[in-house]
Amino acid sequence: YGFINTCLKSLVVEKYGEETWEKLRLQAGVQDSFLTFEVYKDEITMQLIDKACKVLGVPADMVLREFGKYFFEFCKRSGYDHMLRTLGGNLYEFIENLDALHSYLSLSYQANIEVFILFCFFPQEMNAPSFRVEKNEDGSMHLHYYSDRRGLCHIVPGIIGAAALDFFNIEISMKIINQTEEEERTGKKEHIVFLVTQNPVFPYKERNEFSFSPQCLVDSEKQIENQLNKEDLEKAKNKTGDRGNSVCPVKKSHWKTIRGIITLGKGKLLRGFDPVYPKSLWIDTKTFCNGLPFHIVFDKELKVKQAGVSIQKIVPGLQTMGICLDQYFRIIHPEVPFTISSIQKFINSQFVFQTRREMMPESWKQRPMLELRGQMMWMESLQCMLYLCSPLLRTLHELEERQMHIADIAPHDVTRDLILLNQQRLAEMELSNQLERKKEELRILSKHLEEEKKKTEALLYAMLPQHVANQLKEGKRVEAGEFKECTILFSDVVTFTNICAQCEPIQIVLMLNSMYLRFDRLTTVHDVYKVETIGDAYMVVGGVPVPVPTHAERVANFALGMIIAAKGVQNPVSGNPIQIRVGIHTGPVLAGVVGEKMPRYCLFGDTVNIASRMESHGVPSKIHLSSSAYQCLKYKNFEITERGEIEVKGKGKMHTYFLLRNKTATENEIMGRP
Repeated sequence: YGFINTCLKSLVVEKYGEETWEKLRLQAGVQDSFLTFEVYKDEITMQLIDKACKVLGVPADMVLREFGKYFFEFCKRSGYDHMLRTLGGNLYEFIENLDALHSYLSLSYQANIEVFILFCFFPQEMNAPSFRVEKNEDGSMHLHYYSDRRGLCHIVPGIIGAAALDFFNIEISMKIINQTEEEERTGKKEHIVFLVTQNPVFPYKERNEFSFSPQCLVDSEKQIENQLNKEDLEKAKNKTGDRGNSVCPVKKSHWKTIRGIITLGKGKLLRGFDPVYPKSLWIDTKTFCNGLPFHIVFDKELKVKQAGVSIQKIVPGLQTMGICLDQYFRIIHPEVPFTISSIQKFINSQFVFQTRREMMPESWKQRPMLELRGQMMWMESLQCMLYLCSPLLRTLHELEERQMHIADIAPHDVTRDLILLNQQRLAEMELSNQLERKKEELRILSKHLEEEKKKTEALLYAMLPQHVANQLKEGKRVEAGEFKECTILFSDVVTFTNICAQCEPIQIVLMLNSMYLRFDRLTTVHDVYKVETIGDAYMVVGGVPVPVPTHAERVANFALGMIIAAKGVQNPVSGNPIQIRVGIHTGPVLAGVVGEKMPRYCLFGDTVNIASRMESHGVPSKIHLSSSAYQCLKYKNFEITERGEIEVKGKGKMHTYFLLRNKTATENEIMGRP
């Protein structure tokens, strides 16, 4: 289920960052998000775990243990903590009831899954793991873990350890003491035995006051007991003793007595209770079989001794007392052989039986087989096993498929309520799935929209300065700005008119495009602003729209790059490299946005005119400088030669210069090459 993959993503993002998850996801070749109730292939999860080990550089057992801890917290945040807390009053009871939790969740998810212990991981056709726990005399426990899946056992210590600390305030250590493979009905199962030892957790001061050995809860209980006030304990004993001999029997240990007293003080009769049994059973056989319509009693040889009326109706063969139970049923869960010893080994687990098709009446041949779910109870005096069960039905559809009715289930059986409630839950889940799908669609659309927005902005920023474009997007008026000093460059292609006369239009377009692509890249390299292109003329400015003190050096380096770049563009007429003229002038300008349709950021002032004159009065493959541009560059490590006085149209005589090279920068640096 997507719930697991989402949890794994959350762990990586939270602890290692979004970039690490993206790298891991791409290496695993999986999508970025997962729907909670959607079933995904096992390979996706296994790929994510495998790549996590490689990307993070840690062993698989550490990744799985860490994931186990995080998964517990993830389940709590997802609202499962209240359900988990009810499994047991201590760690032993908690583990003992994990299989029961699986049975409950199978109703909610309509699959053989288990949300808490990772094992909802896998699809419906996979079998869920089983747990069996044994207490040892020293208070430690042996946890038996059975699973079809290899190599996932290290998740168990992570989850169980986190649950023990959070729910029962105890630290535990879990060590694998045995690992085998057992042949079961569905094939080989991995059987892992963990040794679980417990250490209670106290506040800081109490930790200093007490010392612990890595033993179990029994030793810790003795330490706590020694701290109790003996006088108060006696008073509490006397007070509860007046309530009847059945409350705190003498046979109970001192610590159990204390726990019983404390619980009774809260008004809940959970500890220190001895039941009273009648001398004889006050119920007749007929009433018992009608009141519990789904129950079976069988002996050590699996011979049926007694069965409820509803199960007899569905499986008529059970009316013949003495028939073998395994002829009519197979055990679906837990994955154990159908023997009395195997059943006794897992007696604390919920058992699921399924009818055998070949033994069912003809009317059942085309229907799905009936499954029963319930608990086993060993009756020592009779040497028989009682199977108290109910039909395992999740929805009204499953009830109808088996041509059964609500009336077939006993009124006291909560299966009635579960079927109806789960029907409502399934409808809610379907709505939730639809919402998740819509949410995912919106996320993808939003992502695409963001990508398109970036493309649009990139195009807009190529036409206008970024701060100007942002103001226009916000609907603000862009005021014209005065820049006291900037450097403007103009360039054009030598004999461009003649080239146009002798070539096809497409050849001119290709030539200019090749040249402008090179020039555009250089504007980025030297951080100058491209104002416009008109035909073969190319105009850039340094120090506008963002004033910078190095505007002249930037434009000069850009001009040197243009001369080099032009040598790579071919003249379509002669086949030789084209030649360009470049003119540069430094001075004040006024800049602003002109027009509403296709607005342009334009420069105004005499500085623009003089820069244009420097270009038009220039020499092919030369960079022509005005005297003001020369003054800005003469102490900046550029090699410049004097041209002298020339007659400039509309300006009279002007003293000008040629820029030859940058004394400190290499050609690769000028061109922005690595």
